[in-house]
Amino acid sequence: MRKIALISAAAAAALTLAACSEGTQDAAEATADGAMADTEANMDATGDAMAEGAADLEAGAENMASDVEAGAEEAAVEAEAAMEGESEAEAATD
Repeated sequence: MRKIALISAAAAAALTLAACSEGTQDAAEATADGAMADTEANMDATGDAMAEGAADLEAGAENMASDVEAGAEEAAVEAEAAMEGESEAEAATD
């Protein structure tokens, strides 16, 4: 009788461990799936941020180029005015 009770207890413990490990496996799979979804969302957000940063950089470069061009034109007009003895308005129309 004692052996039967001991065997029954051991069988119950084995079933509990089997159920526990199955639950643990399910939880691990859910955790891995969640981590994968989080990683994918973070990569999407990073890609979007990089695209926005590239667009901002391109706009800044275009503004800088326009500023340099305008400065060069103004310097050319000032130099022509000084060399020709004209006003800047006169030099700009030449």
